[in-house]
Amino acid sequence: MAIGATDYIDKLLVKKYATAKVDNPGLASMVDPDKIMMAMNDYASVSRNMIMLQQRLSNACTKINSANAAYRKNFA
Repeated sequence: MAIGATDYIDKLLVKKYATAKVDNPGLASMVDPDKIMMAMNDYASVSRNMIMLQQRLSNACTKINSANAAYRKNFA
């Protein structure tokens, strides 16, 4: 996959919007960056804990299943 405009329409769009300003400083002041970082940190922490819990549960289920497994010999 190439980076950049590949056809005529894309090239025209790049030329049109090359000098357009997309920053909106008024919007940035509405959102507190510290609150965003705290929310992202909380989300990452919960996600990490869920993954650890899933691994512990998987290990516990594996141990229980292997302890209760009934093995039979096949006489051929």
